[in-house]
Amino acid sequence: MTETQPSLLYAVKQVELAVRSHLDDLLRPAGITALQYTALTVLQRGHDMTAAQLARNSFVTTQSTSDLVAALERRGLISRERATNDRRRVHITLTDAGERLLAEQAEAVAALEAKMVSALSPSQVAGFRKALNASRAALSD
Repeated sequence: MTETQPSLLYAVKQVELAVRSHLDDLLRPAGITALQYTALTVLQRGHDMTAAQLARNSFVTTQSTSDLVAALERRGLISRERATNDRRRVHITLTDAGERLLAEQAEAVAALEAKMVSALSPSQVAGFRKALNASRAALSD
């Protein structure tokens, strides 16, 4: 009997679940979840964005974002301000406390990423990164 390989979609999901589990364990002492960490890193890269933009870039629903944003704001990790040119728009930014939390976690998160690719050569890691980014771009709307 021939053993079939799991689909790539299954393999990607398994990696995502493993990463999320490890990140949750790693971040628990800091009092944040992997989803909250992801939102903070999105804000760090994108600086100032709306809740809808944050939801899209953090891979969560708009409904989930409101709870996520409220929790991060209560902790002082983000701030919300109305846009001056459109009072209906609320911009979310990372606070200094949010920046500090990310800096405090950077080494441990980098170690987790290094562990994830430890069986790969540097050129395989570069190819893996390129393939993942190309796959993400192919699925983007």
